[in-house]
Amino acid sequence: MDFLNHHFYSGLAIGALLGFIGIAFTLMRLWDTKNEVKRLKRHLADKLELESEATNRLRQDLQEFKQHNENLRIKVANLNQYPDKRLQRELEIYARAERFMVSSSPGFPAVWEEAKRNALNGLEEEETGKSLPKRVFNALLNRPSYKSSNSDHVEGGN
Repeated sequence: MDFLNHHFYSGLAIGALLGFIGIAFTLMRLWDTKNEVKRLKRHLADKLELESEATNRLRQDLQEFKQHNENLRIKVANLNQYPDKRLQRELEIYARAERFMVSSSPGFPAVWEEAKRNALNGLEEEETGKSLPKRVFNALLNRPSYKSSNSDHVEGGN
């Protein structure tokens, strides 16, 4: 029992005890770290799964929208084949061109508005019966005949 009183052995015992305590804390920390890594892996797997589902859903929606877009394009092309729809399309083109000209040309809006007002007044007069339809007379009177076009060339040449 003489070795219990020796400083070397008491220091060795204290060092071993502190070492075991340190090893125990290290093992506990390692165990906590492993659990944290498992938790983070589960979290990452869940997140990747959700993102994968969202990406697949977006791809599916994109395919549906592409198909819907193609169907609408075909439907518009078919509708443009009808004369009434073609006229509506031309009217829309003219309306867009008018908006562009009004916004971009400095002198155009006032003259254009006056021309539209005159055309509207003339059309309203025709519809109410105050004047004869100009379309009918323009179609009848302005149709160039073969003789009149030849006589114009002869008169213009002299």
